[in-house]
Amino acid sequence: MIWVLLLLLAAPVAAAEVRFNRDVRPILSDRCYACQGPDRANRKTKMRLDGESDAKADLGKGRFAIVAGAPEKSEIWKRIVSPNRTLRMPPAYLGHEALQPREAAIIRQWIEQGAKYEPHWAFVPPARPAAPAVREAAWVRNPIDAFILSRLEGEGLRPAPEADRRTLMRRVSLDLTGLPPTPAEVDAFVRDSSPAAYEKLVDRLLGTTRYAERMAIRWLEAARYADTNGYQTDGPRTMWQWRDWVVNAFHRDQPWDQFTIEQIAGDLLPGATLEQKIATGFHRNHRTSAEGGIVDEEFRVEYVADRAETTSTVWLGLTVGCARCHDHKFDPISQRDYYSLFAYFNNVPERGFVWDYGNEDPLLRTPSPEQRKRLAELDTQVAAARAEVQRLEAQRAKAQAKWERSAARKNVDWSVTEGQTVHVPAARAYNGKEFYAHPDRGPTPEYQDPITLAAWIEPASASGAILARGEDDLEGRQIALLLVEGKLRLHMTFRWSDLSMRLETVQPLALKERQHVAVTYDGGKRASGVRVYVNGERQPVRVLLDQLLHAIEIKDFDWRVGAGAGFRFTGRIADARVYARALSPAEVAALSAGETVSTLAARAQRTAAEESKLRLCFDDRFAPKNVRKALAGLKAAEAERAKFEQSIPTMMVMREEPGLRDAFVLKRGAYDARGEKVLPAVPQALSGGALPPDRLGLARWLADRGNPLTARVAVNRFWAMLFGVGIVKTVEDFGSQGEWPVHPDLLDWLAVEFMDSGWSVKRIVKTMVMSAAYRQSSRVTPELHQRDPDNRLLARGPRFRLPAEMIRDQALAVAGLLADRVGGPPVKPYQPPGLWQELTGGRGYKEDEGEGLYRRTLYSYWRRTIPPPAMINFDSPTREVCTVRESRTNTPLQALNLMNEVTFVEASRKLAERMLQEGGSDPVTRGFALVLGRAPRPRERAAADAALAKFRSVYRAKPGEAEALLQQGKSPRDRGIPAAELAAYTAVASLLLNLDETVTKE
Repeated sequence: MIWVLLLLLAAPVAAAEVRFNRDVRPILSDRCYACQGPDRANRKTKMRLDGESDAKADLGKGRFAIVAGAPEKSEIWKRIVSPNRTLRMPPAYLGHEALQPREAAIIRQWIEQGAKYEPHWAFVPPARPAAPAVREAAWVRNPIDAFILSRLEGEGLRPAPEADRRTLMRRVSLDLTGLPPTPAEVDAFVRDSSPAAYEKLVDRLLGTTRYAERMAIRWLEAARYADTNGYQTDGPRTMWQWRDWVVNAFHRDQPWDQFTIEQIAGDLLPGATLEQKIATGFHRNHRTSAEGGIVDEEFRVEYVADRAETTSTVWLGLTVGCARCHDHKFDPISQRDYYSLFAYFNNVPERGFVWDYGNEDPLLRTPSPEQRKRLAELDTQVAAARAEVQRLEAQRAKAQAKWERSAARKNVDWSVTEGQTVHVPAARAYNGKEFYAHPDRGPTPEYQDPITLAAWIEPASASGAILARGEDDLEGRQIALLLVEGKLRLHMTFRWSDLSMRLETVQPLALKERQHVAVTYDGGKRASGVRVYVNGERQPVRVLLDQLLHAIEIKDFDWRVGAGAGFRFTGRIADARVYARALSPAEVAALSAGETVSTLAARAQRTAAEESKLRLCFDDRFAPKNVRKALAGLKAAEAERAKFEQSIPTMMVMREEPGLRDAFVLKRGAYDARGEKVLPAVPQALSGGALPPDRLGLARWLADRGNPLTARVAVNRFWAMLFGVGIVKTVEDFGSQGEWPVHPDLLDWLAVEFMDSGWSVKRIVKTMVMSAAYRQSSRVTPELHQRDPDNRLLARGPRFRLPAEMIRDQALAVAGLLADRVGGPPVKPYQPPGLWQELTGGRGYKEDEGEGLYRRTLYSYWRRTIPPPAMINFDSPTREVCTVRESRTNTPLQALNLMNEVTFVEASRKLAERMLQEGGSDPVTRGFALVLGRAPRPRERAAADAALAKFRSVYRAKPGEAEALLQQGKSPRDRGIPAAELAAYTAVASLLLNLDETVTKE
């Protein structure tokens, strides 16, 4: 009976032509593509419906999936209406529901009309459509309105009247700055009767840093920006410099194409500036793991995949992540396409297992303008000191030559002693069992501390420990200089071998020969900061492991000569030394010059190491006073500069490895299941021709006018920000599973307008808020609510709850608490006590003092595993992954938050003080003006007066409760206002902050 009913109902759905993109593709994508779509590996039959040539191809035995004009001859129609459950499409035996009668009718009518396929609308570059003619042309302020009104007239609807000026002022102020207007600003706008009053207001708001901050927070969510690494340990990181770059980019209206290029590949631009390198922090915002036991390569692959998928979501509005394990089931994106996109981001020199505290390479020091100025001053000082040393070089050389003649006749010796913490001068023979434990441990070196280990050795066997401190076990925590199978090796290890740095010389050392060995480490926690020397000559090394990610913790151990890491030395060791700094190459060379200064001075032919020892000795002890003063000045200047440079914060950025790291299709998405090799490329369905195989090539393709998606995706998100929902509701998905645009021509017009404006975000946002559609009253009639409950047609103005950060920032602003400082490190405002300790094994949260408590939420410290609770209550994303669609819910927790969280209680108290201080004889009216920009309506006034009277009575009777309320928050209280009176007005102020209108953009 079902199939008969379908046949009866499958009448033409409309006289107009059925369009594939608008009407048919959504049905096929939702109900058919999973089995008969792009995913070749999981296609259930020979039938394929996502492309015209395949859909109309011969299936064999005279069968065709689609026969244009003939539904009864089309296999798809036969299957749709088949009474046989095993043959019917979609297949009931797989749990799929049958098509609805209207859906079946659309498919039939489309086949009858010729079954014309269209390229997916989002994959065709936009062209500027002409604005349609409309009957109520007087309503139109710019082309946006013509497109909106044309649709409304077609639906038999009319636009709403313009919102009153106070409502409009508050709406546009919240939309463009994230903050409400002051009463003075509202009054000035209301009084300004000039035709250009609104445009002047918009231009003023767009020119503020508050506009840039408002725009930045949505971008931070898309970029998964946070102040911690995420995953289980969720240690801190420093990335706020990138956040400040984003604010500055929006403030100066950086063109969107350049905004794109710099964040994807700023480091690859010719002559890349510091700011362009900072911009690449976009793709270092992903989570990183410091959890013990993880596989390094597995997580490195996860980071690369995150970049590919985030890039796709943010700029292309595509769900390429669905093609990681197999071909995309709905869109023309193959698994090979996925890994070709992946390959663009696969060349960063990073590791999967990261340090728990701080940033990971690649790093960039990011001096502020003031710090840059100071660096320039220090560079000038270093250059001047170096010039002075150079000026005295002739005098110095002459004096040294004279001194050498004298030293040759005396018993003079010298060695490098600065920073030396351990010295075992005696030469000892070791038999492979015994060792020497030095009684003076000296300071305990840690993984962030520079160090040098050096000794003379004469090995009799290929393996043994030279100098070590720590557990006497290969896998134990230790710093050890070893000889392993003839090669000089450094171990710096914490507890487990995978938390270590290990490297060795490429060439083995000679046995039974006396030779000097030294290793220096700069404290940078990377193998790149290690230098290995044999007889004063630097040696090439092979890095075995480069994951020094944890404190070594060896303070309870002695330095041992001849033993360590489970090894024992056979042979002779002499002059073992430890320095709490990384010696220079010249100093290492001097150590390797084993004879006395007198002996060397008498020698006519000397090695470079011997020359180094003589010069360093002379400069240290015997040079003329003015020369030593100049050398000391240079050393001090260099040390001051180095110390200052170390104080400059770092951030994580993108950088390319030399050459091209191989990339492969990973079967099932598993890091260790490599398939065919791939090269960097964009998805074939979007291919823009030959591109350079690096991130800069990808970035320029994303920002090219010929890219069909970038401009559409961007303007759609701007639209959603202002109107509450995008022209394409699925802002994250412009593919087959995404929504058909409710105003497709308007979307294309906006995209082309955006590009033609020079990719100016301010201009396109201004165009939107200047439209009559945006300025409409948001009042809704029952009839309109029934016809268009989500306001997709825009027969009224936008109305929706404010985002989380806006609710908090608004409360601070109207209370007079908001600190307006722009940029800088994150701050820690109020948070429920004990929350971090409860969830992070004892790591405490220390809230700020002063202005740090009252800065915009944009600057609040964001921990991924424990985000600010108030923000999560109001639907902020956790920022663990890219998020581009705002979520809005309405829960009791939100009201409880507004009434009880210390930020809002304190804001209520300070708002009450403003009401009493500024309101004269009518504080309540002043409160409404501060919060809503208008006077109270009669019913509101009556309710507020009644509440005030009740609260006065309560707090006069219970002064202790009044005091308890007024003690919330750290801002000072106006002691000139009686406690009961201030508490009563605080309660009324809290009511104002809890009004639906307060937390809603009207």
